[in-house]
Amino acid sequence: MISNLQEITEAYQKRDLVALDALAIPTYRILNKRADFRSALMLSCNNLKHLTKIDTLEADSIILNLEDGVSKEDKPFALVLCAIFLSHYKKCDKKLIVRVNALDEGGYDEITYLNQFMPDAIRIPKIKSKKEIESVYELLDEKIELHLSIETKEAWKNILELKVDKRITTFYLGILDLFADMNLSQTLISRDNPAVIYMLSHFLISCKSIGVKPVSFVYQEFKNLDEFELWLSLEKSMGYDAKGCISPAQASLANKSFVNSESDIKRAKAIIKLFELKLEEGISGFEDEEFGFIDEPIYKGALSFLNKNAQE
Repeated sequence: MISNLQEITEAYQKRDLVALDALAIPTYRILNKRADFRSALMLSCNNLKHLTKIDTLEADSIILNLEDGVSKEDKPFALVLCAIFLSHYKKCDKKLIVRVNALDEGGYDEITYLNQFMPDAIRIPKIKSKKEIESVYELLDEKIELHLSIETKEAWKNILELKVDKRITTFYLGILDLFADMNLSQTLISRDNPAVIYMLSHFLISCKSIGVKPVSFVYQEFKNLDEFELWLSLEKSMGYDAKGCISPAQASLANKSFVNSESDIKRAKAIIKLFELKLEEGISGFEDEEFGFIDEPIYKGALSFLNKNAQE
């Protein structure tokens, strides 16, 4: 729990941006480099109640959202709240990804500001070209990953050219915006539509061919979990291992659907081995290039996972 939550709440309720900004303290974060996340849960940064629940959410990654769903008036407050919560989580078992606004709608300024709070990744919406991505590199801290939303017809056309650097690790399929940009009715989005199957297939194979993680689209009818599970089943059969989510229930189902016992066991064993080797050197907390920060709680979690798997 954030120690000064009451102070943050009062400043936000009073709409005192100056007071709120004073509570955002730049900090060094131990970045979460995990690439095996299965659920990417969207949280709007203007909703303080939702931000305080980050610890309890089952999602593997959290998309701290500054874009869609955040009003123009709320965007400055959402940005500062995002910074405050990043500075609180100096290390986090969930990957913390900030979806900024489109580059020509404040995205550049947001990236510049957020550099000092070190999110695990920045996700850029409405991207169109390689040139735009290269312009971001002049601003973005070299330790922070760059994720892209593929949701414009230009990005779709240029998808194979968009990985301009190893820091670009993940693409998200923004199917609603993509359909709209291509003048296709969103009512066509169904599991038995050949165009949708083609789009999912093309996105998956394109991402895989350039070494980028593909995250399938957000299913908006968050209360219809039966249909959501059918989408998960279809996507898993195609080769997907991650999906965007807008509710904790969706994230929980995505985690269960995309579980890969073999890879999870391999990951747990590797973490255990690395920790025990470092412990012999007297080191109980360190950063690994593949698995991110490893300390005793992470080690114990890996042991618990192996024990549970053995019992099953």
